[in-house]
Amino acid sequence: MVSIIVPCYKQAHFLDVSLASVLDQTYQNWECIIVNDGSPDDTARVAQKWCKKDVRFKYVFKENGGLSSARNSGIKTATGTYILPLDADDLLHEDYLTKLVPILDSNESIGIVSCYTAIFINNISNVIDELKPKGNNVINLLYQNQLVATSLYRKSLWTEVGGYDEAMKNGFEDWEFWISTTKLGSSYAIIPEFLFFYRKAKKSMLVNTIKNHFEDNKEYIIKKHKELYIKDFDNFVSVMFYNIRTHRASEIRLKNNKFLKFSKIFLKPIAILRNSLK
Repeated sequence: MVSIIVPCYKQAHFLDVSLASVLDQTYQNWECIIVNDGSPDDTARVAQKWCKKDVRFKYVFKENGGLSSARNSGIKTATGTYILPLDADDLLHEDYLTKLVPILDSNESIGIVSCYTAIFINNISNVIDELKPKGNNVINLLYQNQLVATSLYRKSLWTEVGGYDEAMKNGFEDWEFWISTTKLGSSYAIIPEFLFFYRKAKKSMLVNTIKNHFEDNKEYIIKKHKELYIKDFDNFVSVMFYNIRTHRASEIRLKNNKFLKFSKIFLKPIAILRNSLK
């Protein structure tokens, strides 16, 4: 049994398409738990419509508490051996479970399995970018999150680490979760096929996180798992100073571009006057 957990907050307008991709799975042994995280929109009506359509859909309501809290609430009621988080605006390829479940079934040392991701706008035929994650262990996750939130994993891992960190209300909770689980010894595997479709929106939690909370969230992760970064100290220092140099170079380019633009605007009237005098 696979338990698919779909938290929903202000995304009822996407929920039908997302749940349709669940219903279309060629792998049939699943349940889908829709978690209404105190959403003020039409989530309850849409969710209950799907519960009537197929008994494998289940509905949970809770007061708003954020994404980590919503996922944890859904997983607490889950009966599956494997867990698959799915955001309410994203989609699964129909063979997602058929191709990923056997990886966990056949190898106990693998705790998480993921795939390539196609990033789209409006519909999945309009793909604008691709994600091809690498690696297979916690070291590969320290400086860049290689695993999208919608990756299949053993429920026992969630139990062992105590679930998603509910203190992380501004994103990267999935990244922290993958570090927490893999540092216990589990590895992850990647299926080199595009089986997951991520919807890119102008306004989203990820956009807000990168714009406003990136440094704070990364600092939180490093401090929480400092023993990993201390063990990898030389590489950690190299990565940090590389980021500092890159940021400084970017600032210099920005200042130069602003100065150049200002110079062109300031000198334009002089050029016009000179041409008229000629």
